[in-house]
Amino acid sequence: MRFFAFFTGIALFVFLFSLQARAADIEDFVGDYVGSANVVDQDGSETPRDMSVSIQATKDGFNVSWKTTTYKADGRVKEQSFSIDFKESERSDVYSAAMRRNVFGHEVPLDPMQGEPFVWGRIEGDTMTVFSLFIDENGGYELQQFDRTLADGGLNLSFSRFRNGIKSRSVETFLKRQ
Repeated sequence: MRFFAFFTGIALFVFLFSLQARAADIEDFVGDYVGSANVVDQDGSETPRDMSVSIQATKDGFNVSWKTTTYKADGRVKEQSFSIDFKESERSDVYSAAMRRNVFGHEVPLDPMQGEPFVWGRIEGDTMTVFSLFIDENGGYELQQFDRTLADGGLNLSFSRFRNGIKSRSVETFLKRQ
């Protein structure tokens, strides 16, 4: 009887651990989300920003399209839009960005040594992370990290930008599913 209880306990532990370690499926993230927040710069100043993101499944990966609208203190409004396709890689839950076509017609990442961003993504647990690495002409770098974590009714967004290892900008907000 003790052996049965011990075996059942181990089986339950393995089952619960596997549920916890399981990465969310892309389908869990698919949808359109909107929100707003104050972006905090390195000097502590804050700038209001509206944000939206659309995540869609594709044949062999997914697409993330996002838009930000920044409201400057002098009344200017700045809008930026981005859209990136991510393809499955040979690594589980790690995706490469397919941002241009090479001479053979294959979608490939951009070249950071040419001033272009190197972008990749991963799904770990309930969080989809998109990384963008930029290398400047002096060999310095900027790394942007977008963590989008599944939450009740939407996504929790955590964004950080690092320049040569120093955090220069961050924002945390909730994006409501539309």
